[in-house]
Amino acid sequence: MKKNARLLYLLTVWTFFTPFSSTATVFPADDETLPAASPSVTYVLSMPEPQTHYFEVEMQLKNIAASTNAKKNGYIDIKMPVWTPGSYLIREYAKNVDGFTASVGDKKISSEKIRKNAWRVYTNEDNLTIRYKVYANELTVRTSFVDIDHGYVTPAGVFMYHDALKNIPLRVVVQPYKTWKSVATALEPVAGQDFTYEAADFDLLVDSPIEIGNHKTFSFTASDIPHTVSMFGDVDYNEKRLAEDYKRVCEAAATVVGEHPCKHYTFIVHHIPPGGGGLEHLNSTTLETTRNAYATEANYKRFLSLVAHEYFHLWNVKRIRPVALGPFDYENENYTHMLWLSEGCTSFYQEYILRRAGFHTPDAYLTLVASGITEIENQPGTRIQSAAESSWDAWIKGYRPNENSANTQISYYSKGSVLGTLLNLAILAGSSGQRNMDDLMRLLYNEYYKKQKRGFTDNEFRQAAEQVAGRKLDDFFNIGVNTAEPINYDAYFAPVGMQLVNLASKVQDGFLGAATTIANGKSTISSVRRGSAAYNDGLNVGDEIISVDKVRVGDDLLRVISGRKMGETLKVLVNRGGFVREIPVTLTQNPLVSYRLEPLPNQTAEQKALYNKWLYIK
Repeated sequence: MKKNARLLYLLTVWTFFTPFSSTATVFPADDETLPAASPSVTYVLSMPEPQTHYFEVEMQLKNIAASTNAKKNGYIDIKMPVWTPGSYLIREYAKNVDGFTASVGDKKISSEKIRKNAWRVYTNEDNLTIRYKVYANELTVRTSFVDIDHGYVTPAGVFMYHDALKNIPLRVVVQPYKTWKSVATALEPVAGQDFTYEAADFDLLVDSPIEIGNHKTFSFTASDIPHTVSMFGDVDYNEKRLAEDYKRVCEAAATVVGEHPCKHYTFIVHHIPPGGGGLEHLNSTTLETTRNAYATEANYKRFLSLVAHEYFHLWNVKRIRPVALGPFDYENENYTHMLWLSEGCTSFYQEYILRRAGFHTPDAYLTLVASGITEIENQPGTRIQSAAESSWDAWIKGYRPNENSANTQISYYSKGSVLGTLLNLAILAGSSGQRNMDDLMRLLYNEYYKKQKRGFTDNEFRQAAEQVAGRKLDDFFNIGVNTAEPINYDAYFAPVGMQLVNLASKVQDGFLGAATTIANGKSTISSVRRGSAAYNDGLNVGDEIISVDKVRVGDDLLRVISGRKMGETLKVLVNRGGFVREIPVTLTQNPLVSYRLEPLPNQTAEQKALYNKWLYIK
């Protein structure tokens, strides 16, 4: 009662002295305490001198002492991620950080670097400001860049974090260079505040790249979801056609799962001389392509394949995912055996989506399938490394190829794309055409992303695939995925009335197996194929081939050895490290294949029906 009486008195007095106030402040009683203010993190990103390739970051932390144990420890640790999700390599982003300082108000406080990517700030204060610069001069979808023309932010390489604050809402204030007018990002804008954005947590911030400059923008709606495309670089394109074709690709992709999880979606497209691929994010993607991407129909279709690939990732990887792919450990490798599914089957879907959207004819799609098989079967590493091993070793091998990689590795993209085709066929055959790979994607999406809100294990994926196929898939998993043994392709294609035919001539020139680069009229060996004549008889990477059988090679090795047959021995004169030596090399049979898919003779009605379902032929 005393508490209520005192509160009534305070309210009466406060109202008396503030008659025009629309709200009243209620003070706590003597035995009550004010709730602690919530911690907050705001990043202010600026680029006042873009020609120097530096971003400047101010990280404002407020009300953090309790959450970070700063009062207990007397310090807090601030970290920079060492990699970015979707690109499986430790990239050491901290190497680009300069001038790290910390202050409380106007007072600079002590800090030191304690690990390659971590700084310790000695404070027990509630409010703290961190400032640093990031050198950004590598324009890829995995790194950051700024120059006088534009800025691009890969958030993992620009924004730091504290472990205890990773799951709180964050705010980003972008201060564009003085002549820049536009910012593109999937982050949610803060109403009434220019270039101010918010994210639910650090994971979402990392998953939301930012383009800053004077890029061109167009929009379209697909599956009732607004989409924005921001285009950097001087390039000619038909905006109406491009928007329509984006829409066709996006809507065809959405039919796989049948539900679109985004409120909006952003494409950031860089048109730069070398191109460069793409990187997926939760509600956006960044694409890098050449400036002539729209100049020919072939280039245009390749670009649409890139669009389909990265867009389909908003389901496969960002939501349908192995357990290792989220939540992320930003300081260490995140291992999985299933990048063949996450990346490779997305490569499968990119062309399958274009087929169902009408960009590929059935024959064109079959050509792509056969070419994919030809690619992996012509790589010696396909008999050394399994798709599961390729996925696991992405961190040390996939992004670090050398002259021997083709002999020992297989790409989880290319092998996974072929496996996606085979799994799709296995499900079609096992269900008598009632189900296909789409049904597996829907099952994984609904069960693990929506219901259990987590990724799946290797075994859970296999169980789901076998459930949808209606049968065991031992050959697919035990041979196709987990070993490097030869795959019986015809067992997968026979149910749809097709067979794989090798068109490579059996009467060919002998095979040397040494690839060369040409410079200053000289042929230098750049790679040697496992099991070839060059490999067996000792030609080495780095050897300059001077002559063959006393005939000067110059820059045309192929002309000199053309017409020589298997079993013939060549006398190859090489310069190796400044020493000239002659090496006898006996040519082997050409091992290269060239596959085409052809109809089986006397196809049954069931095979024809299944073929039509496979290729969406009505």
